[in-house]
Amino acid sequence: MMGRYSNIPQELLVKRWPNIEATDRQLQLYVESIVEDVRIRGDKAIKEYTRKFDNVAIDELRVKHEEILDAYESVTTEQIAALKELKRRLETVETKRLSLLSFKLQLEGVSIQCTVRPLHSVGCYVPGGKAEYPSSLVMNVVPAKVAGVDQIIICTPPRRDGHPSPLTLVAADICGVDAVYKAGGAQAISAMAYGTETIPQVNKIVGPGNRYVTSAKQVVSSVVATDKPAGPSEILVLADGTADPRLIALDLISQAEHGNGGSYGLVTTSTALADEVERALVEILERLPDGEEVGKLLSRRGFIYIVGSIDDAVNFANRYAPEHLEILTDDPRGAAEKVTGAGLVLLGPYSPVSATDYSMGVNHVLPTGGYGKVASGITVLDYLRTLSVVESSEEGLAGVRGNVEALANAEGLPNHYLAVEGRFKE
Repeated sequence: MMGRYSNIPQELLVKRWPNIEATDRQLQLYVESIVEDVRIRGDKAIKEYTRKFDNVAIDELRVKHEEILDAYESVTTEQIAALKELKRRLETVETKRLSLLSFKLQLEGVSIQCTVRPLHSVGCYVPGGKAEYPSSLVMNVVPAKVAGVDQIIICTPPRRDGHPSPLTLVAADICGVDAVYKAGGAQAISAMAYGTETIPQVNKIVGPGNRYVTSAKQVVSSVVATDKPAGPSEILVLADGTADPRLIALDLISQAEHGNGGSYGLVTTSTALADEVERALVEILERLPDGEEVGKLLSRRGFIYIVGSIDDAVNFANRYAPEHLEILTDDPRGAAEKVTGAGLVLLGPYSPVSATDYSMGVNHVLPTGGYGKVASGITVLDYLRTLSVVESSEEGLAGVRGNVEALANAEGLPNHYLAVEGRFKE
């Protein structure tokens, strides 16, 4: 079912960051035309693209309060409780993270306070389409709220009835979003980057999306801060012969459920396990309503790589840098210590990707496409800038006079030293 390799699958690695082959120039040119059109024509262009791509005509881009109240009538109490619990867990983790970011110290007569300040405004993109993603909204918004961002807006595509997903609207209300706009795709990214008559310009754009959304973020990255690409879902399972093949099959299927464009891999030291996983995939898929479709995705985008040792498996994982890396070995923590490239690492049989997608307290908006080598998942850090506050005593400044003189003169900037020395002359 899945492609199998016994040698390093270079054709997989060559498509990962930072290879320029991953850039689709034709796609970028198409997206640039949309971005520029929205920049020039604003709301009118967004409404036209919404009619073209989402097959719905809308009069107003901003979601009304009445629409949010109506949305509550379409969701269950269990869904509301689950969203609130996801919010609570994320708040707990991100509040702890925030508390560790500031400190103050005395350094030989110089007081240095290292602290953080929030961004003023953030725009969060929430996908629509095949499935509802209210969890992505929570994942984007909660860290921003914890950081203290003043203005948080959401852009999400409307459904055929002209309204965004009810559960997305409820999630926005639970999280305290300032405004929700009916805009999807590249046109939404352009609106948040440049501003329109209705949608305000923001300091930073975050949130996962399809390849058009990802490309649009790259296009506008010179005028607005953006997160790293978070494209189609990826999973790499790193396993030895002790792993349960049924659990591996279930986790591969769960991520393939997201649809086209993702990647689903197993790197293992055990050929027997690989065989068992493939048998389990066939058995499980036969019982699923969407089994045929998911099976085709696994055949196109899935792979199994047989390696000689756990170290070889970890080395491949670091080069591949998957969005999600599950480690199912007899010593998962030992293997995890060697991981340097992954969006999220999950250890043992009771830490499946799907649980972290919805309720464990970590973020599921993660780098894909190999960006895990240089980027991280969304946290409170993404909505902050660092700030240092310095106050020196006379003795503290006197202690660095000689150093300032030596380096200022060496760099041909003698007036820098004079600004210091002048404080000791009447």
